[in-house]
Amino acid sequence: MLNVKKKIVGELAKCYSLTMLNYKGTRHFLCAAEKVDKCYLINLDGDIEETVWEGPGGVMTMVQVPGTDGQFLATRKFYSPNDGKEASIVIVTPRGKDDWEVRTLCDLPFVHRFDILQSGGRNYLIACALKSGHEYKEDWRFAGRVFAAELPADLSSYNDENQLQLEILKEGLLKNHGYYRHVDESGAMSSIVSTDNGVFRFYPPTEEGDAWCIDELISDAASDGLLLDLDGDGVEELCTIAPFHGDTINIYKQENGKFTLVYTYPEKLEFLHAIFGGMICGKPTWILGHRKGERLLLAFTYEEGKGYVAQELDRGCGAANVLHYVHAGKDILIATNREIDEIARYELTEG
Repeated sequence: MLNVKKKIVGELAKCYSLTMLNYKGTRHFLCAAEKVDKCYLINLDGDIEETVWEGPGGVMTMVQVPGTDGQFLATRKFYSPNDGKEASIVIVTPRGKDDWEVRTLCDLPFVHRFDILQSGGRNYLIACALKSGHEYKEDWRFAGRVFAAELPADLSSYNDENQLQLEILKEGLLKNHGYYRHVDESGAMSSIVSTDNGVFRFYPPTEEGDAWCIDELISDAASDGLLLDLDGDGVEELCTIAPFHGDTINIYKQENGKFTLVYTYPEKLEFLHAIFGGMICGKPTWILGHRKGERLLLAFTYEEGKGYVAQELDRGCGAANVLHYVHAGKDILIATNREIDEIARYELTEG
C-alpha cells in the first residue's frame, strides 16, 4: 500500500498537459491548459515559478527538445475533438523570466499527441492526429493519421512561412487518441499508439534513411495503452483503457507471441483518461484517472495470491494526465485534475 500526501500546486482552468523540463541546470515541469489559459513553469517542490504564456491554450502535449536548455515543442489550439482544425505544433524557447518566444514548427489539424524519439543519434518527431477532417459536432467520418519527420538539431529557421514537412506513416485510424512513449532496458524508444482500430507500436529508424517499423499489438479498440511488466514475470503486459474515452480497464499478457486478454477490472469507470506506468516505491505500478462519476485516481499493482489489485489515491478529482518523477528520494505524482481546475502534487511513500 502507498501512503499519499497531497499538495495543491495551484488553480488552472481546464488544466491538461504536463511534461518535465530541464532548464538552467535544474529540473522543472510544465503545466498547460486545454482551453484558452496559461502555461506554467513549476519547480519539483510544486511552486509556480513562471508564466510561459497567457494563451491561446489548446495544449494536448508538450515535449522538451533533447539537448536544449529549456526549449520545448507544444500543441496549440486543439480545444476538443470538435474544435481542432487550427491546431499546430509550436517551438517554445526561453528568452528570460516570463519571456518565452513561440514560433510555428508545423500546422497540423487535430494533432492531439506527439513526441520526440531519439534513435541512432538523431531526433524524430512522431505526431498523431485524432482525425483528419471535421464538418459537424461528433463528426468521425475522417479517420486519423500518424505523421513523422526527422527533427533537425537547429530549429531556428522554422516559422509560419517555413514549416517542417511531415510524412504519413499510417492512416485510417479512427479516434487516434492514445499515445505513450516506451523505453526498453537498452534505452531504445518506441511509441504505443491506441485507436479504435487497435493498438500499434511504432519504431523509429535506427539508421539514417531507414523506414519506420509498425507492429499491431492488438486489434481491440483502446483509448490509451502502455507496456509494463506489472506481474514481475520478465514479460511486459499491455495495459489499456477502452474504448475511446471509455470505462473499461484491460490487461493483456503475451502468449505464443500474441497479446491475450487476461484481466478486466470489474468496475466501470466513466471517461478513463490519465495513465502512467513505471516503478513507484520500487514496485511496477500502473496509475489511472477517470474524469466522470467518482473521478478516482487509482494505482494498480500485482500481488502474489491476489493478482492485479487497485488502490485509491484520490477521488473527486478527474485527472486528465499524470506525470511521475523522483525528487529528494521520494516518488512524486503530478496530476492535472481538469474537472476541478486543480494542479495537484502527490508524494507517494511505501506504507
